[in-house]
Amino acid sequence: MEISLLHEIYRRSSGVCTDTRRITTGCLFFALKGDRFDGNLFAAEALEKGASHVVVESGEVAGDDRYVVVEDALAALQELALYHRRTFGFPVIALTGSNGKTTTKELIAAVLAKKYKTYATAGNLNNHIGVPLTLLAIQPDRYEMAVVEMGANHQGEIARLCGIAGPTHGLITNIGKAHLEGFGGVDGIVRGKGELYDFLSRKKGVVFVNAQSEVLMEMVSKRRFFGEIVFYRTESSVPGAAPEEETPFIKYRSAAGDLVETRLTGAYNFDNICAALCVGRFFGVPEEEANQAIAGYMPENNRSQVVVRGSN
Repeated sequence: MEISLLHEIYRRSSGVCTDTRRITTGCLFFALKGDRFDGNLFAAEALEKGASHVVVESGEVAGDDRYVVVEDALAALQELALYHRRTFGFPVIALTGSNGKTTTKELIAAVLAKKYKTYATAGNLNNHIGVPLTLLAIQPDRYEMAVVEMGANHQGEIARLCGIAGPTHGLITNIGKAHLEGFGGVDGIVRGKGELYDFLSRKKGVVFVNAQSEVLMEMVSKRRFFGEIVFYRTESSVPGAAPEEETPFIKYRSAAGDLVETRLTGAYNFDNICAALCVGRFFGVPEEEANQAIAGYMPENNRSQVVVRGSN
C-alpha cells in the first residue's frame, strides 16, 4: 500500500496502537513482531476489540479489507510516522543523553506550555517504536511545539530516530557511562549520542549546550553549520553556573533576584532546570512564567521523588 493511502486510514482512525490490551475504538493496530510475540496472531482480536484496521505482515491472516498487508509492520509504522512528521509546521525539539532525558523533557514541556500548545513524549516512549508512536500521537492542528525524547544503547540508533522525527532543535543532557557494552565504550557513547548533533549540523538546526560540560563543548566544537548554538550554565546566564542552595530541594535566583524553590533534588537536576529555562528563553516564554513552571513541576514515576516514611 502507498504510504499516502495508509496515512489516510490513519487520519480517519482514533490513533495508533501496538498492544491489544490498549485497543481503543476506531484505532489503527500495527501487528509488530518481537522475540517472544507475533502481533499478527492478535490482529483478529484487535478488530474484535474495536480497531478500525490492522496492519499485518501475513496475507494468510487477512480476512477482509480491514487488513492492510505490508512486508514489515515496524518499517511501515516508522515510514508512516515520517510521512506524518512532514505535515508539522512547528518546531520539533529532540533530546537525548545518558541520564536525565525524561526529567529534562518534562521540564522543557512544562516551560513551553506556558506559551505554546506543547506535546511531549509520554513516559519514556523513546526508542524505535516509541518515537514513531509519539509522532503519530501529534495532531498538527492542535499543537504548536513538540518535545521528543530519544533513547539508544547502540550507535546508529539516534541517527535512525532523527531520520524519522526530523528535529529542528535539540540538546544532549550529558555523556555518561550508560550502555557501555552496546556502544562499545565511552568513545562509542560520544559518537552515538553525537548523532543528534550530526543531524542538526546537516540541517542547520539549533542546539542547546551545557557550557559546564567539557565533553559536550568539545563535541559541538567539532561540528559546523549549526543554525545557532545556544549555551546554558554560563557565568552570565540566568540562572548562573551553580544553584543558590539545596535544602534538600534546589533553589536558584531569577533575573529579578527572586529565589525560586523547586521540588527537585540533586545537583544533576540543576543542569536539567537550566536546559529547560534556556529553551524557554529561546522561544520567548516570559521568565516569570518559566520559573513558575519549574517551581510547579512535581517529579513522579520514581524520578527525583522524595519519599517520606515513618514519623521521623
